[in-house]
Amino acid sequence: MARYRSLAPGGSGSGGVETVRIWLLGGFRVSVGSRSIRWRRRKAGSLIKLLALARGHRMHREQVMDLLWPELDKKSQANNLHHTLYFARKALDPAGGASRQLTLGDGVLSLCPDGPLWVDVEVFEDAARTACLTREPAAYRAAIELYAGELLPEDRYEVWTEEKREELRQLYLELLVELAGLYEQREEYEPAIEALRRVLVADPPREEVHERLMRLYALSGRRAESLGQYGRLRKALSEEFGIEPEDSTRRLYEEIRAGRLPVAPALPEDKPSKKPLDSVRHNLPAALSSFVGREREIPEVRRALSMTRLMTLTGTGGCGKTRLALEVARDLAGAYPGGVWLVELAPLSEVALVPQAVAGALGVREQPGRPPEDALADHLKSRSLLLILDNCEHLVDAAARLTDALLRACPKLRVLATSREPLGVSGEMVWTVPPLSLPDADAQPTAERLMQTEAVRLFVERARSRLPRFELNEENGAAVAAVCRKLAGIPLAIELAAARTGALAVEQVAQRLENSLGLLTGGARMLDPRHRTMRATLEWSHELLSKPERALFRRLSVFARGFSLDAVEEVCSGAGVDGSEVLDLLSQR
Repeated sequence: MARYRSLAPGGSGSGGVETVRIWLLGGFRVSVGSRSIRWRRRKAGSLIKLLALARGHRMHREQVMDLLWPELDKKSQANNLHHTLYFARKALDPAGGASRQLTLGDGVLSLCPDGPLWVDVEVFEDAARTACLTREPAAYRAAIELYAGELLPEDRYEVWTEEKREELRQLYLELLVELAGLYEQREEYEPAIEALRRVLVADPPREEVHERLMRLYALSGRRAESLGQYGRLRKALSEEFGIEPEDSTRRLYEEIRAGRLPVAPALPEDKPSKKPLDSVRHNLPAALSSFVGREREIPEVRRALSMTRLMTLTGTGGCGKTRLALEVARDLAGAYPGGVWLVELAPLSEVALVPQAVAGALGVREQPGRPPEDALADHLKSRSLLLILDNCEHLVDAAARLTDALLRACPKLRVLATSREPLGVSGEMVWTVPPLSLPDADAQPTAERLMQTEAVRLFVERARSRLPRFELNEENGAAVAAVCRKLAGIPLAIELAAARTGALAVEQVAQRLENSLGLLTGGARMLDPRHRTMRATLEWSHELLSKPERALFRRLSVFARGFSLDAVEEVCSGAGVDGSEVLDLLSQR
């Protein structure tokens, strides 16, 4: 988040301290208070750019030297940094007060560690987050207008700008695409068209945008422009990649040319959530801890759910299926007039209780002499709502039967399920929840780079809940990375390990993970018993296995690393496990 984000570009910080303002989008500019800075030394400006882009506006001096003078030896790098730091401070404050704005301590360079700082990139990113949360066109327009152009165009060929430049460019384009979707849902086709045209100015061969423009032009009665858009797509694809449009785009072109435009109904995923969660009908629990990571997964699941009426999130115990489902549900709450409703199946032990649990969550009263499935179907048949069935694995057959019956009887119902195995219902889309992103095992990244991985961010967040002063630094960074890698990016395991930091140093946690199940205990008392220890999670998974599956996994334990199909069939078949069943049993789990 941007520091002092409430400051206007021309404002001052508290106590009369002048604000340092840095523009990086569309070109580099710096001002201090009302004074615009002139950079007589290019490397002095580059130093400010690096720190403005760095997380927390801090970088280790070694990293700065390697980025600014990669061709020089360490002694020459250090000499150059000394002079560059002098000239940068002189530019920021000719009177000599800039040592407070640009500091070097313990080998770390910091920009405005104690004073007000405004950076346009951070303001743009904050505005983009606000737009995605509010789903309001005005918020999207405000964020889009903050993107004044590509990041540091004068440094286009500097390696340290490339990744961030492309990240910001893609964020800008996605904002335009989402804004167009909001306008399209409101049948405001002209502003939707204008937003998509701006996308193509920046990315001409983007086929899905051309396809949406073709449809919007046709819906607006501008058939000739719709057909012309197809020609522009063909030209862009040919010039850029030497290919033709996809078959689906060509079919759309033929339908428009023949005057047959099939207009698809609006999808809930694209509808703006116009109400805050507390004004929407739901029974979602309040989040008791911060949600870390999954920046890619949430929009991916939302998009996938918009294309199917049944989606099941699968994965190992503790991988975050439930939390991901709840976050997606909170995002989509305003898109369903009938609300978003959670049914927790984990406490249930009997098949017959599944329909009753769903009915109870939805407020459907039991009717004597009538099956609860029928009462549910009557209640839901005309309602547009999202039903979340959480932890289906131990009652998978009952959950599958009820889901199939309700989807057939209720055309506006969508179901998002979580389970360690698919429900096996017709039309189901199965989405495997991946582990959190991990630091590279071969590299020795800085604390800043480590914090860019989801697993490390989660560890640090949860460690701070036990030890508020916990900080990731160069001393403990390698140990935190090792913990996260040993735990394979599994959120539950990482949270349980982080909870030990109140009593153990991170290095001790890493060492003791050789006995990982014994260490990973001590989850919150209010957690489901399955999630208080990793052993409990594994025991729950084991209880769900059939006798042949248990035999198979016992035999798999002889393989120290990976195994081939031939080897596993040879070792694992026999004595209760037929050779032809081995592959099926493995693929099911």
